[in-house]
Amino acid sequence: MAETTKYKGSCHCGSVRFEVTTDLASVISCNCSICSRAGYLLTFVPDGQFRLLAGEGAQTDYQFNKKNIHHLFCKTCGVRSFGHGTGPDGSHMYAVNVRALDGVDLDHLKVQKYDGKSH
Repeated sequence: MAETTKYKGSCHCGSVRFEVTTDLASVISCNCSICSRAGYLLTFVPDGQFRLLAGEGAQTDYQFNKKNIHHLFCKTCGVRSFGHGTGPDGSHMYAVNVRALDGVDLDHLKVQKYDGKSH
């Protein structure tokens, strides 16, 4: 198992700030309608590995289809830093946009493709 690291992240304007502890050995690129349009690279973590530092009231929530996931974005700059919802096992999880994390070299990440369009 890869080593987990604590990362800080934010939206572009800084209204939404958070910390997440995760390993980035592999991140997910999904081709579903929202992920492909937003350009997400995702890592998923349980509740205990995510902490919102600022911006709870600075976000807008968008839900569609089965409404299992809260797709949040900053009301000021529009950046989609993370979402949260129910995972496949029924537990609460966070989907973090790796592009919103500080100090991550995206060119060195192993990207796993997920066919969300078909699910």
